[in-house]
Amino acid sequence: MTSAESSANAAISKISSRDERRYPGLAAERFRRNLAGYALAWPWFDGLGAWMLRRLYFPASRLWAAAELADGSAERFWEAVPMQRRLEHSGRLEAVLARCDRARARARALEAEWQRVFFGAEESTPNYRSAVEAARLGSRHAYNAARRLFLFLLDRRVPRARRETATPAEVAAIYGDARRDLAPFAAAPDPMPAIEVSRAIPGLAGADYWLRFRSPSSRLGDMVYARVHEPHGAADAPTVIFGHGICVEFDHWRGLIDEADTLCKAGFRVIRPEAPWHGRRAPAGYFGGERLIATYPAGLLDALLGALQEWAVLADWSRKTSRGALAFGGTSLGAQMAQLAADRAREWPQRLRPDGLFLITHCGRMAEAAQRGEMAKIVGGAEEAERKGWTLEEVDSYAAILDPRPQPAVAPDRIVTVLGRRDVVTPFASALSLIDGWQVPGENRFVWDRGHFSIPMALIRNTTPIARFREAMR
Repeated sequence: MTSAESSANAAISKISSRDERRYPGLAAERFRRNLAGYALAWPWFDGLGAWMLRRLYFPASRLWAAAELADGSAERFWEAVPMQRRLEHSGRLEAVLARCDRARARARALEAEWQRVFFGAEESTPNYRSAVEAARLGSRHAYNAARRLFLFLLDRRVPRARRETATPAEVAAIYGDARRDLAPFAAAPDPMPAIEVSRAIPGLAGADYWLRFRSPSSRLGDMVYARVHEPHGAADAPTVIFGHGICVEFDHWRGLIDEADTLCKAGFRVIRPEAPWHGRRAPAGYFGGERLIATYPAGLLDALLGALQEWAVLADWSRKTSRGALAFGGTSLGAQMAQLAADRAREWPQRLRPDGLFLITHCGRMAEAAQRGEMAKIVGGAEEAERKGWTLEEVDSYAAILDPRPQPAVAPDRIVTVLGRRDVVTPFASALSLIDGWQVPGENRFVWDRGHFSIPMALIRNTTPIARFREAMR
């Protein structure tokens, strides 16, 4: 570790200590995070994480999402999964559906109050806003955790996603031209949609508030939400737009490992957009991120090209509200989004282009992750795609649309990357080839003997990459 990195880490620790005195509950939360970092930041957790996704999270999430369309009816539930009805579970299932409906009703009621308090015309006190946010997060976490109610139905027959794969002809009608020229699909919106800024609440390192605006994507068109973590004394703070991984709903679960807090404590204003089909943007009857999986490859294109336009809107807002540097970053799918946005921003107006990149568990070619990575094996779907007439080569030709170009979009010394040698979700070899081509300097590369799921855990107790990113962005 360099002396600059050591001093930056010390500054982060000093800010954290000050926050602990300001927020009495923070010490306990930091203890839980550090405990998770020590316990789970090891290669064995990667195998366990993949097993849990395959056998527990995805099938339980599919059952949970089907319950939203069932309206308490067991018959509609089995149709929505979809799978064969099991008569022996009818009584218990109806009770579970009722419990799930109650949890969903509570979450929706508190979400409505949250919208009124943070974005409505009537003013409220900071204490009440903080109470509403705590209640909203708690009720949404409880509703999400209702997945556990469906564990008694789990077996290998439960699908991990509800497949709605489009045919090659249907996808070609929308994105066929993008394989020859992506520019018309990746242009920055003009004019920019209006952004609403919510009222604020105290955060762990400053103030938290939300942005919302209508997605400029004609394929999405829904309301985009982004949470902003703004540090103390944030006049002209550097900003990082930071994307999350697939199925990660950072604003709707308690206790998720989130790099935003550490980045904010390091002095960054962090903008955390909800990716398409996650969180508040999840369509009825789908769990967060499922539609991206279920409609692949069209869904991946819809989500990332739509988010590309949304990041341009956030970049515009960032430049208008701070004279500090602007970076793009993210973890996993969010990192793929960040490098795509930086790459396509070369054709955007100068003010929208990022000054740096902070990439965690990314790779150079989308096909390596979406087609041949471990996550592709976990969620499956290859048989369905083949039945619809897809070949591996044709799917790869669409995935290549989302790859960054060989020349870096920002100065190599302003690119910081965190990779795991054992990563088979966003394969390490693909990422290494990319950063070699970009000539990212050695001091900006953090390569750990970890896999995809243990890297974020390791970042809890090793903040050196964030300290290095802070130095690079100066």
